[in-house]
Amino acid sequence: MSLPPLVEPAAELSIDEVRRYSRHLIIPDVGMDGQKRLKNAKVLAVGAGGLGSPVLMYLAAAGVGTLGIVEFDVVDESNLQRQIIHGASDVGRSKAESARDSIKEINPLVDVRLHETRLDSSNVEEIFSQYDLIVDGTDNFATRYLVNDACVLLGKPYVWGSIYRFDGQVSVFWAEHGPNYRDLYPVPPPPGMVPSCAEGGVLGVLCATIGAIQATEAVKLITGIGDSLLGRLMVYDALEMTFRTIKVRKDPEAEPITGLIDYEAFCGVVSDEAQAAAAGSTITVDELKDMMDAGKDFELIDVREPNEYEIVSIPGATLIPKDEILSGRALSSLPQDKPIVLHCKTGVRSAEALAAVKAAGFSDAVHVQGGVTAWATRIDKALPTY
Repeated sequence: MSLPPLVEPAAELSIDEVRRYSRHLIIPDVGMDGQKRLKNAKVLAVGAGGLGSPVLMYLAAAGVGTLGIVEFDVVDESNLQRQIIHGASDVGRSKAESARDSIKEINPLVDVRLHETRLDSSNVEEIFSQYDLIVDGTDNFATRYLVNDACVLLGKPYVWGSIYRFDGQVSVFWAEHGPNYRDLYPVPPPPGMVPSCAEGGVLGVLCATIGAIQATEAVKLITGIGDSLLGRLMVYDALEMTFRTIKVRKDPEAEPITGLIDYEAFCGVVSDEAQAAAAGSTITVDELKDMMDAGKDFELIDVREPNEYEIVSIPGATLIPKDEILSGRALSSLPQDKPIVLHCKTGVRSAEALAAVKAAGFSDAVHVQGGVTAWATRIDKALPTY
């Protein structure tokens, strides 16, 4: 959909700016007017991770005058496979500060503003109100719905992107001119149904493709050139190297968004059944270690996927993937004569498996809080984390 330019042009470009952006200026559709609009634009990136990295780097290079970053995390070694705005020397540093330093190296003319906080209903409107455009690169549903609803309430457009393994999606949402995120996904998927990138993985270079498309859409919205992805969902399959677009329309029967809600409760981390099963049936890795040291007879079951089990495992654990338990196919192989202890990477999947196991009659089953990640960080620090 063709839209008018999002921002007014700045008064002028300096000689240095003309030299820097000359390859934009000689494009008739961009020219001096478009570059002045980029200079005057204020864009907020929600997240400085896999998608936020290429978005911030390319928008900085393009000459967006003000870039905001919402990010409260620190750089981890596992980030470096895809979060290219950070380097090995940044491990342990604030992601926001690391991203700022990279942006300044790319383009010192950009005003970088940091919001080192967890985005929630109490601060999202105050932060978003400072910017013309929001680019969402988050990987959890609670934040996506929060971003959407805040943008609807404030009348802000935003560019949304999503990645998982080899697949990516991009769209533009702007309630004043077309659909919003809830028109595409009215409700979140059931808890535990869609793994995060931390659980399912992501091809590092996929971030570059999707992030570059997001940055392109941001430039088009700011300058008013081309047809945006508003009203369209672009779906990318890296394995087949295919792009396809799907029309997205406003839902005329959708409930109007009149305020912000409790998004963690709306999306849920685990299902109600899993929460009920885990209540009183959760042990720590320290308690698991004590059980092992005491020689207690129990069955330790790892409910992750085989490729995860190959990376790292708790000694003595038997691999039975969660789906085998939830489908009922593995229930007959569970021991009846000793307690069952379930674990996964962090405790989410094992809680879902625990609910199924308890429903099948294994009332004394428990699961391990923090999973193999907690085991590797607290009990055996020689083991890798992922």
